[in-house]
Amino acid sequence: MTLFYIVLATFAGGLLSVLVAASLTVSVLTHLVKSLVSLSAGILLGTSLLHVLPEAFESHTASPQALFAVLLGGLMFFWLLEKVELYRHMHHHEGDGHHHHHDFDAEQAGRGGLSVLVGDSIHNFCDGIIIAAAFLADERLGWATALAIVAHEIPQEVGDFIVLINAGLSRRKALLFNAISGLAAVLGGVVGYYVVGGFAELMPYLLVVAASSFVYISVADLLPQLQRRLPWRETAAQVLWLAVGLGVAYTVSHLLHEPH
Repeated sequence: MTLFYIVLATFAGGLLSVLVAASLTVSVLTHLVKSLVSLSAGILLGTSLLHVLPEAFESHTASPQALFAVLLGGLMFFWLLEKVELYRHMHHHEGDGHHHHHDFDAEQAGRGGLSVLVGDSIHNFCDGIIIAAAFLADERLGWATALAIVAHEIPQEVGDFIVLINAGLSRRKALLFNAISGLAAVLGGVVGYYVVGGFAELMPYLLVVAASSFVYISVADLLPQLQRRLPWRETAAQVLWLAVGLGVAYTVSHLLHEPH
């Protein structure tokens, strides 16, 4: 059943993002992504700091010094991956207020959208491994981790869909690219299940790596997008969605830690 849960959880993010992108217009998606970015930041930060990291430190099979070293190494690793454009978090699009030049989306999409497909596939593959490690450590932790990743996956994939559309791809082709990159998460989950499962003693370290991924995405990508000066109503909406995300993460963590 664990493998089934992993496949289900890794498939959910890609499926939901494709369904959202297919059912709404680009203008509606543009406004939706703004709210989803704030919500995603709250869920990722809350899940990593209130659930995943405490779970790793409560294992008592690794010293706090070693786990903090892995956390630091994880942050630097994901920074380097993004530096070479292999760990992309695309929430940007023309007209989003980030003051990109006119051909920004076309450059981001690359030839036929290949760079978006490759970058997101690597990102999603890593997410799949993270979900598998969490399920192998504890089923409840697996669902909490999957929730955090799905919450981030939807605005990420929708953002990519907008970039591809603005770059001149057809709606059908953009949806196909999104679906293909989403399947990389399923592949990562299956690989993680068979590879990680034989190294139970590494679980605390893998959980810290997962947490470092969540923290890095939140601090390096999502929160900076919320730093622009906006009218007070938009700022209030950002704060509200961020608080909702933190509340969801706290509630899930609290419910999962309740004794059965």
